[in-house]
Amino acid sequence: MPRYALKIEYHGAPFKGWQRQVDLPTVQGAIEAALARLEPGEHTIAAAGRTDTGVHGLAQVAHCDMAREWSPFRLGEALNYHLKPQPVAITDCALAPPDFHARFSALERRYHFRILSRRAPAVHQAGLVWQIKHPLDVAAMQEAADLLVGKHDFTTFRSTICQAQSPIKTLGRLDVCEVETEAGTEYHFDVRAQSFLHNQVRSFVGSLERVGAGSWSVADMGAALAARDRAACGPVCPPQGLYLAHVSYPVPPFAQA
Repeated sequence: MPRYALKIEYHGAPFKGWQRQVDLPTVQGAIEAALARLEPGEHTIAAAGRTDTGVHGLAQVAHCDMAREWSPFRLGEALNYHLKPQPVAITDCALAPPDFHARFSALERRYHFRILSRRAPAVHQAGLVWQIKHPLDVAAMQEAADLLVGKHDFTTFRSTICQAQSPIKTLGRLDVCEVETEAGTEYHFDVRAQSFLHNQVRSFVGSLERVGAGSWSVADMGAALAARDRAACGPVCPPQGLYLAHVSYPVPPFAQA
């Protein structure tokens, strides 16, 4: 039974997250339904990360097992045909080793978050950014972000419904930058780790926004981390600015350009 790796792009707005749910639209459900059009029967795919409602995918990775061999190009094209008109696309497809697992083989996951600062309502970026009306202090946010890098107990930045066995994670990077666009000033957050807790990135960004706005000091961020108490977290930011941007593996499953 050949195994295929899929690189997936999706707009998260119409979906109730990645994970399949009965009678609700999800990204996993859409792809499994498309697979069933190609080979009748039940299909179960596994992904590198289970994104929440409204979160987008730039380069989600999943794997599927097929009953017969497919040309990776043909499989990707056929899936895209059956996924229309949903905002989901297979951007790459490759034959994978039998022991490849999209989730358990991953070395690092990279998330990207976008904040748009402008007073006028977002038009072209609506649903793709978290819009605020005030400027942010990038230097202060980066100083606070640096406190989060490394191995910590991240209970403060963990959802109360998180199912992870331990709140201890190692954050590889959290970089903040300011980008001037025609639409307005954007603040980008690049967050990298092997794995994340539920709502961890959105909790980070929500708290960092408070630092950038001047409502929190850098020391307040350190105190929140040290508290190991969910009540110490800042407001959790909305999902529409969050993207699963990249997943790294020991051997990249897709051809490098």
